[in-house]
Amino acid sequence: MAKVVVLGAGVAGHTAASFLKKKLGKHHEVVVVTPNSYYQWIPSNIWVGVGQMTIDDVRFELKKVYTRWGIILKQAKAVEIHPEGDSEIQKGYVTIEYTDGVRNGQTEKVDYDYLVNATGPKLNFDATEGLGPDKNSFSVCTYGHAAHAWEHLQDNIKKMQAGHKQRILIGTGHAMATCQGAAFEYILNVAYEISKRGLSDKAQITWLSNEYELGDFGMAGAFINRGGYYTPTKVFTESIMAEYGINWVRRAGVHKVEPGKVYYETLAGEELTKEFDFAMLIPSFSGVGMTAFDKSGTEITDKMFAPNKFMKVDANYTPKSFEEWEAEDWPSIYQNPLFKNIYAPGIAFAPPHPISKPMTSPSGRQIFPTAPRTGMPAGVMGKIVALNISEKIHGATEHRHKASMSRMGAACVVSAGFGSLDGLGASMTLFPVVPDWDKYPEWGRDMNYSLGEAGLAGHWLKVILHYLFFHKAKGYPFWWLIPE
Repeated sequence: MAKVVVLGAGVAGHTAASFLKKKLGKHHEVVVVTPNSYYQWIPSNIWVGVGQMTIDDVRFELKKVYTRWGIILKQAKAVEIHPEGDSEIQKGYVTIEYTDGVRNGQTEKVDYDYLVNATGPKLNFDATEGLGPDKNSFSVCTYGHAAHAWEHLQDNIKKMQAGHKQRILIGTGHAMATCQGAAFEYILNVAYEISKRGLSDKAQITWLSNEYELGDFGMAGAFINRGGYYTPTKVFTESIMAEYGINWVRRAGVHKVEPGKVYYETLAGEELTKEFDFAMLIPSFSGVGMTAFDKSGTEITDKMFAPNKFMKVDANYTPKSFEEWEAEDWPSIYQNPLFKNIYAPGIAFAPPHPISKPMTSPSGRQIFPTAPRTGMPAGVMGKIVALNISEKIHGATEHRHKASMSRMGAACVVSAGFGSLDGLGASMTLFPVVPDWDKYPEWGRDMNYSLGEAGLAGHWLKVILHYLFFHKAKGYPFWWLIPE
């Protein structure tokens, strides 16, 4: 009997665990280690952040689902990886620390035949002085953060209703933050909620971003096919912002947040500030910070992980200039190069290079978005890792399933206001996620599959997908037929 341990129960980890159990059945063991007792559908957190959904609308308890599936759940965080084992355990194991409220702080060694590191990111609020929901800004990165943001945003709305103008600031809270898409959704929904209350004249809403141009989203921007016309996402994004009366500041590297004031440096080298009454700023991401040791107890963390603490996989990490990078440098099976029974799909893997061009201010501060790996790509990676591992256990010698971000398309539906008859959503597909300028020299992507439209239909599609993916995540009938 083989034992597969999955670290993390986010999009990549939960998807990997579900397909592993489906393919391996009761004859093999699947264990999930995650510090949270709930699965959360992160794309819907923005609706929690404007009061359109509750916390329980975007989460469910993992234990019920995993018990039904026959997956062993350990509510704990992984702190160490021992890929070669030690004198006590002769095969690879992870040291976990329980967070279940009963055994908090207790540790355990969990051995494995295969390990899937799907821990996702650490929300690195500490990388920016004063940033975070326990300090001077808000977040929508978790359902708890989003509910906290809505609780306080209501106070700002009440002040507007009383005739007081409020300054709303939303965007990125670090010079190299990613996940601009979540902040973009949130600012549009906040603007929508303010507008439907007739308070737009009482709100000054500003987008603050490290993007070189709006619509970059950490993917170097894109051109999308709209009714046969090729439109840059810069124009697409700016037009929506303008329609909602949102001002914007780009090329900004936030480095300090005080109560009511943010400090940032521009790419041109200016040191500026922006005052606010409410600020939701996305932090930078890093790996969760696991350490690794060989059989002798010597630390090998720097061999298994990149400096940003994300795990190295089958990518080309050879230092090159940005212009020299190629699509083939991106990983396709997410296998650690040192230990072939360890994989890292989703946000847990270390990208070989940024997708957006690195930019540096005169002071040396890097100001540009890092590469996103969330949502649909994370789910696809989790699935192909599960399929490859299950086939390996059943005797396969090669990886048949591959999913490089430079060969993978992605569909994204951005909420721009929650309303049955007047809501708005922007639907966009890109192929591939990472531009391939050798294969598509004119646009970097295949324009037959890079499409975008905005309208009420996009809102309803987003709502439908919310319930569809919950159906899938809960393992309801024919869940495996729903695409990632």
